[in-house]
Parts: sequence; structure tokens; C-alpha cells
Amino acid sequence: MPFNLKSILDIEDATHFKFHAARWNGEYQPLDVFTRDREEWVGWNRWRGKRDDFNRRYIISFIDFYPERHAWLFGGMFEVIARQPVEGPSYEITACEQGSELIGRLKISLELSRGKSFKFEGIIDDVVVTEVLKEPYSGDPFAGFDNVSLDFSMLETIIRNGRLDWRTALQNIKGVYLIVDKSSGKKYVGSAYNDIGIWSRWSAYAATGHGWNVALVELIADKGIAYARENFRMTLLEAWPYRTEDKVIISRETHWKEALLTRGDFGYNRN
Repeated sequence: MPFNLKSILDIEDATHFKFHAARWNGEYQPLDVFTRDREEWVGWNRWRGKRDDFNRRYIISFIDFYPERHAWLFGGMFEVIARQPVEGPSYEITACEQGSELIGRLKISLELSRGKSFKFEGIIDDVVVTEVLKEPYSGDPFAGFDNVSLDFSMLETIIRNGRLDWRTALQNIKGVYLIVDKSSGKKYVGSAYNDIGIWSRWSAYAATGHGWNVALVELIADKGIAYARENFRMTLLEAWPYRTEDKVIISRETHWKEALLTRGDFGYNRN
């Protein structure tokens, strides 16, 4: 017998709720926002467009869990205290305690048409509760050195949350990595050696957007860290044990710079 969403969240009358289907807004995936910054995520529920989409007392929010088809992650319930007839963050809301222990953990399957706001009673019978995670979702698990390829926003989330699986794996290795700018197509090859592991090196990128690389410093100074969030993808090309001599890492970094033509017009490497 499938779980009933109304009973799990202790909802008596669905007609008091609008269902917020949070999806990509043209800039960010709400799942990335949720894992990166909970306050920023709450702000998505304050946002009013041209229409008064959340015109009932309560909002029940689910986040497009884009790694899986038709999957949604529970993002909380909110009471609308006040609303202004203007576009922008004009809903005044307060988070409900109801169901708060399931935020980031409860997953459902639901096929929806386009749009972000739905009458809850109109879709409740189509909802299938699929899973309750042990812990709130905080990004993909570490799946081995050969599979490390992340959008910058996900890297930022992993670093900010201090994900133990990722940190344990990356802090004790040297290596060579690639940054691809999806907007321009340019690439940057970097490395971590000496007493700095990949985790520490990538933490600098998460904090600054540029990791103090000259060309990237100039780019982010001009466009802001939002540019990195929207366009950068980080890939681990080679992972080496911490005992590896630095000259080996530097040699491999040089190889990849030459192979990928990251100096000059095709990339961001200056040396």
C-alpha cells in the first residue's frame, strides 16, 4: 500500500494549499540552491511573478530533483502572512513546523505540466511517495576518482557542507584538474601538489570563483561569482597519492595544457 502524502505531512484540507513546483528559473536549478544555501531557497518561495500564484494561506514546496525523471524533493511548507501586488520577493512567509523533519528527505514521483503553481487538491491523487532519505539531501555521493566531474554550484555545495565522503577522498590526493567554461568553451588546467590536496585547492575556487588564477581572477572580477556558478564545470583528470613527487604532477599538468591547448586563445592558462 503506497504512502499517502496528506497523512505523512498531516494535511487535513488540501484546498488551503498551493503546490509550488520549483524548477530551473533560467539561471539556477532550485536543487542546487537548496543544497547550497537554505535561506536562498526560502527566498524562492517569497517570489511573485506577474500573477498571484500563491494566493492561498499555505504553500507546499517541492523541488525538481533533476537527476531523476519526474522526481521531486520536499522543500517545506510555508504560511503566507502578507502579499504585495508587485513582482519580486513580495510574499511575506513563515516556515511551518509541520513536516519540517522531512525537508530535504521526502521524495515523491509526480508528472506535471509546465508551471510552478498548482492547486494541491488537483494533483494530490497523482502523487506517489517514493522514498524518505536518512539524511537531508546534500548532493551526489562520492563515486570514485574516475567519476569526479561537477558543475561549480555542486562543488560549492559539497565544500560548504563539508561532505565527509568527498573530503576524505579528495584531501589526501594530489592531482590535475580541468575547468571548462560552458559559455565561452575555454578551458583551464590546474594542479594540486606540494602540501595542498585537491580538496584544499578546490575549496579556494568555491570561496572565490577563480582560485587566484590570473585569467580567472580577471573574468570573475568582471562578471562576478555567479558566472562561475552558471558556467564552470570542474573535472578531476588525474588523481595521485600524496607521496607522489611534485615534479610528476607538474609534468602531467603540462601534458594536459598542451593536449587541450589551454594556453592562448583556447584557454585561460597564462603559463
